[in-house]
Amino acid sequence: MDRGGSALLFVVLVVAAGSGVEASVHVYSGDTFREVGNAYLLAGGSEGIAASRVGSSGDNSVAPGVRDGRAFIRFDQVTFGRSEEASSHYSNMEHSSGLVQAILFEAADRNNIGGSAYGGQKSICCTPDLAKIERCKAGEVLRRPSSVDSAWPYVLNTFFRANYASAKMESVDVNISRTGMYNLFFISCDPMLKGLKMSGKTIWKNPTGYLPGRMAPLMTFYIFMLLAYVALSIVWSSQCVKFWRDILQIQNYISIVIALGFFEMTLWYFEYLNFNNTGKRPVGITLCVVTVGALRKTISRLLILTVSMGYGVVRPTLGGLTSKVLLLGVTYFLATEALDIVENVGTVNDISGKARLFLVLPDAFLDAFLILWIFTSLSRTLEKLQARRSSAKLDIYRKFTNALAVSVIASVAWIGYEVYFKATDVFSERWQSAWIITAFWDILAFAVLCVICYLWAPSQSSRRYAYSDELGEDADDEEAQSLTQSLPEAEIGMVKQEKREVNSNDRDVFTLEDEPEEDKRE
Repeated sequence: MDRGGSALLFVVLVVAAGSGVEASVHVYSGDTFREVGNAYLLAGGSEGIAASRVGSSGDNSVAPGVRDGRAFIRFDQVTFGRSEEASSHYSNMEHSSGLVQAILFEAADRNNIGGSAYGGQKSICCTPDLAKIERCKAGEVLRRPSSVDSAWPYVLNTFFRANYASAKMESVDVNISRTGMYNLFFISCDPMLKGLKMSGKTIWKNPTGYLPGRMAPLMTFYIFMLLAYVALSIVWSSQCVKFWRDILQIQNYISIVIALGFFEMTLWYFEYLNFNNTGKRPVGITLCVVTVGALRKTISRLLILTVSMGYGVVRPTLGGLTSKVLLLGVTYFLATEALDIVENVGTVNDISGKARLFLVLPDAFLDAFLILWIFTSLSRTLEKLQARRSSAKLDIYRKFTNALAVSVIASVAWIGYEVYFKATDVFSERWQSAWIITAFWDILAFAVLCVICYLWAPSQSSRRYAYSDELGEDADDEEAQSLTQSLPEAEIGMVKQEKREVNSNDRDVFTLEDEPEEDKRE
């Protein structure tokens, strides 16, 4: 057999996997089989499962023994239904009148399913010609034993009897004794079963619970992130309480982001804990978690943007840019919310769907636009601070710029790694380390937040870094006094006159295409 052809066949099977499945309890509600090659198939799910730590058990309850060390895939109340026209072709005396097979295999054994007939035509089912070559049984799925375990790929047969319109699959637990990415397909090679439908559910369990393999490490990760936000909250709150008289508006926004981050990590942990214990993700709860996460991401980015514009430091308000910033924030929130809903609500497989690609693009475009706007604003803010000779503020903004530059470089490098990771792992065989892709972005967002907290921490000198509505700022006045202390009185007037000229010229340095109200004072 052509192994390249079998790998391509597996890709075809994955692309055809469009059935509605829900978390680790995969529910099928009258799902229709699709015609692929010379077979009719329905995708039952794809998940990474760790090897069972104990032997198989006949316990058929879902809730008890969540962390009992067993790993299995359970077929529960699975029923196939065919059309009346197909049933009418058989008499009520026939013993077998149609076959449906459940094929369960590990990704490493993908070449053991299906084969190539003459002329390179891909074939899932065994044909009379292939039966002579492969020694398979015509009318059944072409299967070859795994080199690791001859019992795999695992096949379960369900027969229609006589002229009955439905056939019920035997309820059984398939014990998982080998760690891997498991794929389930329901396949029929009978041409008379066109339009076949299926109802019921399958339950996929890992040794420690019902979380899919690639998601299980994230539950532990969210505990550590929650503790990190707790530590940051304690340090930040203590500073805010200590210097509450000197709190700036921008510091209140930082507090909101910290609170949202803490709330999001808490919700994610409990959502994953519930998922792990029950195998289901209630849509309402998951939507709530996703919405909080999207809100935190949006406000975090707008915080960075407004800080870059010099809000509260070199300008009292955003002026005419306020509406543009809000519009960008709403757009970004909607794009992020849509992407997160597709990734977390409803269908959850360890092989992502095509719909995600179309939602990633607008989210990535908005991120790129934000980065461009942020660094453009930072450049002009730095120019304005240099013109004002505000050394203290300039030092803060230079550190902030360097931190953002490092985060952008890290982001670009990680995106490159993520593309490489997914391009070289077409069959999701490295699912055990896939959680790192998600975790990195939360770690990076937390790191940037910590930098902002460090640079804009409440202190006795907070007001010194705030915008002053006088013609000159306090820092500038201090610097001017130090320069004039040793000058004759006649020359002091000249220094003040030069300072006025600098401040007057400075009004044209930082425009950013603002509206006239940009120069208004609060």
